[in-house]
Amino acid sequence: MAETRNEPSQSSGNWFLRRFPEMDEAQFRQWQSLLEYRTGMTLMPDRKSFLETNLGIRMREIGCASFQAYYEKVVSGSEGVVEWATLVDRLTVQETRFQRDPEAFRLVSDYIRTRPRDFLKRRPLEAWSVGCSTGEEPYTLAMLLNESMIQLALPPLFGVTGSDISKPAIEKAHRGLFSSRKLIGMDEELKNRYFRPAEQNSVSIVESIRRRVCFTRLNVLDLKKAPMHGMNIIFCQNLLIYFRQWRRREIVTRLSERLAPGGLLVLGQGELTDWQPPCLQRVPSENVLAWIRRQPDEE
Repeated sequence: MAETRNEPSQSSGNWFLRRFPEMDEAQFRQWQSLLEYRTGMTLMPDRKSFLETNLGIRMREIGCASFQAYYEKVVSGSEGVVEWATLVDRLTVQETRFQRDPEAFRLVSDYIRTRPRDFLKRRPLEAWSVGCSTGEEPYTLAMLLNESMIQLALPPLFGVTGSDISKPAIEKAHRGLFSSRKLIGMDEELKNRYFRPAEQNSVSIVESIRRRVCFTRLNVLDLKKAPMHGMNIIFCQNLLIYFRQWRRREIVTRLSERLAPGGLLVLGQGELTDWQPPCLQRVPSENVLAWIRRQPDEE
């Protein structure tokens, strides 16, 4: 086994500039299998350089000399469990921003405004952002729900849950503090209403929205254990692209089971093809991939 060490010695000379030997095909397949087994993510061959780069960064941080040695560290013992949690954050957290897909959020807004008023008065709307990363999506949903309630002249009865596999991402989302660049392209009126200036060119979510959103760590391979049920809106975009087609269908089937009758499921455009479960009705839209759960008498 190649030597590993927690603190690279000063005599190693330019440790952080050293190039690692290129990952061979057997090692790549080994990492592919580990990622798919533990997270369901499929790493295609054209993503090999992405894997090498991100592993290499982490290996330099902890002073690990080879891809094989790092693999053995990740899969061995209690230290491996801790290291895996750090690594999976590096490999899964993606760049995102507020109102990333305006068409999808517009569809959600239209959906809310067409619900019966008695229904909206009777019980809180529950929304779920699956694979929420650092929180931009669930906070956007909360702003959208709040705006819709204002337009309908109704009390703001709603809650949003964000879930992600990455613990550091969830912790950052919970803080509600973001770089100003995350607001690029966002409506100025909404910026002024829902954000406040913070330190070092960052902004914070207003408290009235923060308290409407909660976050939890969740691997989508464990959806059968998820406590979310009877959701009115499930938003799952830019997540399924990392999975094989059969796994995508499995994930979406699990999500559809957690929709309330009449609930809305929104996916990323092109993330799922040739899938039409009997309990869901496709929403007619050229730009958004979405379904509504049929009422019991329609199934």
